[in-house]
Amino acid sequence: MFTNEVKEHLEQKILPFWMKLKDDRHGGFYGYMDEDLRLDPKADKGCILNSRILWTFSTAARVLGREDLRAYADQAYAFVDRFLDPENGGVFWSVSFDGHPVDTTKHTYCQAFAIYGLAAYYRLTGKKEALGKAMDLFRVIEGKCRDAGGYLEALKADFSPESNEKLSENGVMASRTMNTLLHVVEAYAELYRAYPDDSVRQAGRAGLEQALHTVYNPQKRRMEVFFDAEFRPLLDMQSYGHDIEGSWLIWDAAEAMVPPEEREPWRKMCIDLLESATERAFTDHGLHYEIVAGEVNTIRAWWPQAETLLGFDFGWRMTKDAGWLKKMRTQWDYILRTIVDPREGGEWFNELYEDGTSVHKPMVEEWKCPYHNGRMCLNLLAGELPEL
Repeated sequence: MFTNEVKEHLEQKILPFWMKLKDDRHGGFYGYMDEDLRLDPKADKGCILNSRILWTFSTAARVLGREDLRAYADQAYAFVDRFLDPENGGVFWSVSFDGHPVDTTKHTYCQAFAIYGLAAYYRLTGKKEALGKAMDLFRVIEGKCRDAGGYLEALKADFSPESNEKLSENGVMASRTMNTLLHVVEAYAELYRAYPDDSVRQAGRAGLEQALHTVYNPQKRRMEVFFDAEFRPLLDMQSYGHDIEGSWLIWDAAEAMVPPEEREPWRKMCIDLLESATERAFTDHGLHYEIVAGEVNTIRAWWPQAETLLGFDFGWRMTKDAGWLKKMRTQWDYILRTIVDPREGGEWFNELYEDGTSVHKPMVEEWKCPYHNGRMCLNLLAGELPEL
């Protein structure tokens, strides 16, 4: 049964891999493991990685009803304080292996993921201090990480402007990005489910409106990716992974923060994003990464492969078209056959070429985490699927 396969994979492959990365000496979780499964115990620890680990173990403990996973959520939660800036507020980008600030950038994307993890931990534990930290970061984003036009990107420790190398690529330097907006909205949806504060709902709704009316390009059937300060696109690009992720994620946020009778524009947008990415990028051997100026990048990165399953699940739930279930089975079999590391103690490969050979990327680093594949499993288990 498909749901049994997903549950077994989560509990026997993904979670045990990350459980072994708990740093009992210095706190938190180790920040780097190379492709050969060699751990660097003195690597810097990223706030995004720690926040995603916090979300994963908090949500897994709650959804699976496994009290033993609470200890790993507690471990990640205790380390959050190492990223907090007591002077200026907000969270730093990274700290050393023993918890001292290294990269003091205050990135809006990073603040959002800290909220996301803290909200999930509060949903598990009911700890008021976790909710307080999440709400403090919400106020930081709304008070210091945006202007009249929308969300900013990279800021210095004192929240003065800084260039956005961290979320820019392909030769552009973006003043605003689809990626940051997407995950601010996701964080606010998680926070609102944990604590239905109307200021959170209003901010989340505003982000959803911007995704619909500014980021989404209905003529090109995609979300634009990189923008200047006036939200003018900087690059002819479609990120297939983000479009298929955005399809289900934006709808999920709309379900949390938009009244049912007002959701139809987001439903149409999300179905269009899903269908566009599927038509243009999905094959029997995985999802292409992106297309830039007409050139297709066929790298098989781990995270779009996970998001593809959640996109197809969304398509099934919205349309009841059995074709989405067939695609889910094809994608799941591809993931198990190619993306999952078969070695004892392995998890998912980071990036592969289209032919299945390795790009030689680390198994653990500041972006490679249990969030996309763990979230995929947990979301599928939380829903109701017919067998594939």
